[in-house]
Amino acid sequence: MRLVLYSGGTPKENRDLDRELLRLTKHKHPSITFIPASSYNADIEFRDFVLHYRRFHVSKFLLLPVDRPLDRTMLELAFKSDIIHLGGGNTFYFLNALRKSGLLPRIQRFVMQGGVLAGESAGGIIITPSIYMAGHPPFDADENYVHLKNLKSLGLVPFEFFPHYKKSLRYEKAFISYTRKHKRPLFACPDGSGILMDDNGLKMLGSITCFCQGKKITLTSW
Repeated sequence: MRLVLYSGGTPKENRDLDRELLRLTKHKHPSITFIPASSYNADIEFRDFVLHYRRFHVSKFLLLPVDRPLDRTMLELAFKSDIIHLGGGNTFYFLNALRKSGLLPRIQRFVMQGGVLAGESAGGIIITPSIYMAGHPPFDADENYVHLKNLKSLGLVPFEFFPHYKKSLRYEKAFISYTRKHKRPLFACPDGSGILMDDNGLKMLGSITCFCQGKKITLTSW
């Protein structure tokens, strides 16, 4: 599998992650489908997305909002892309829209068949087994205004992911307590950092903290 989980941040902060993402495609001019978390302001997000990746010689882009009716031709083109990029936003709304659209199993197949999947913030959380972390800790949580109960997501990695992490005792206490009760390790990533997964295993990019079995482990980048 070839995956990249972004925390978020500025284009400059994510430059190394972007290079790694494009390297995974093994193409000089890869194609990218951008799936936003919501169709609201998606055109603006997509414009900025295109302007950013054109700097890396990407020339083929497709926008696929999943909370609108999906066109069959657009779907076929989307899943022929080299990269599918899941955007950031409200994680509960995004997962709900993906599930209703029926695209979760198609995205899983895309990855299993060699496609590269990237996810930023909410999109990164959706790559994990569950979006439970989108609602935790309570002082830094997405609002579940769609009242989503089934939090099961793509399940492409055996860990949990927390974006926009800020090093503080408040977060540490919350994540140490959480991982005492839950088996999966939790990777907490500040903006500008992320996780890459390919045939060689996991690669940490940036300053990432792992919480596992009630312990905190600071990981070395690269």
